[in-house]
Amino acid sequence: MSPALAGLFPGELENLVTGWGQPAYRGRQIFEWIHRRGVLDPRQMTNLPTDLRQRLALARGEGEEVRRLTSSDGLTTKLLLRLHDGEEIEAVAMQSSSGRNTICVSSQAGCAMGCVFCVTGQFGFARNLDAGEIVEQVLRFSSGARPVTNVVFMGMGEPLANYDETLRAMRLLTHPFGLHLGARRITVSTSGVVPAMRRLAEERLQVGLAISLHAPDDALRSELMPINRRWPIREVLAAADYYVECTGRRVSYEYTLMSGVNDTDALADDLARLLHGRLCHVNLIPLNPTEDINLVAPSAHRAVAFERRLRDAGIAATMRVNRGRDILAACGQLRLAEKRSRPIAVAAG
Repeated sequence: MSPALAGLFPGELENLVTGWGQPAYRGRQIFEWIHRRGVLDPRQMTNLPTDLRQRLALARGEGEEVRRLTSSDGLTTKLLLRLHDGEEIEAVAMQSSSGRNTICVSSQAGCAMGCVFCVTGQFGFARNLDAGEIVEQVLRFSSGARPVTNVVFMGMGEPLANYDETLRAMRLLTHPFGLHLGARRITVSTSGVVPAMRRLAEERLQVGLAISLHAPDDALRSELMPINRRWPIREVLAAADYYVECTGRRVSYEYTLMSGVNDTDALADDLARLLHGRLCHVNLIPLNPTEDINLVAPSAHRAVAFERRLRDAGIAATMRVNRGRDILAACGQLRLAEKRSRPIAVAAG
């Protein structure tokens, strides 16, 4: 299967069109239509010859929008895309009053990591996305009133288990003929694929690295995240330290708070000791609803107490606000509802 047009660099598009008897500069025109203007349908690329547009339209094209839902406050939009082979993925746009427009993208259809608190893991793993399918999720939001300012690889799947296509997507997003995002405006989240973390460090791309930690000890983390049995916390932290050494960038640690599971004062103290002296920041995330009724978010009081305990120990920590709950914005929720043909009620206010 040929890659999607959105996954090709200008030189590759030039090679494609010259093979069809077209001048090379058409390749750059196509790239700019896709990546700078967010136009995915070749039939709308009006400065191209009609026969070229028709031929491009026969190549593997964009996915199909299944659902696009906007939260009641207008700041969060969830998109469900059906790809050429019928697989479905999600992307989310999150706006802020400061003008930031962050797109959260998926890197795989499904996920093989099996984290117990993640809805996506319930689907199992279908396949890796190619770079064009990753970039398309960003482009779906790039032609609106607000330009894309940030991209986070925090949607469905493990980005570093799809390393080559994730890296290619980042290079496309930062290309000067396209969106030209700064590398520092891109963050890659990983559950702790240690060899790929080290490989990414050596790219020295200046992208942000976020690590899904969720527990300060191996016993608990292995219960929550099976990947910990392969690469335990000590190895994950060593790879994170190497990332800091190679890039000078602060590492973020994601910590999803689950009532009665990982939200005690003792665990907060353990987490503070684990991260003491490291260039890092902790993002605390109250659990979004899952299919497991035994897993729930802690009370606001308990969550704030956990955050305060980290801060008192000298660890930079922030409580993330869960947004878009009225549109099933958490990873995998909209896809699950669509698969099960559930009615989706969007809150009025």
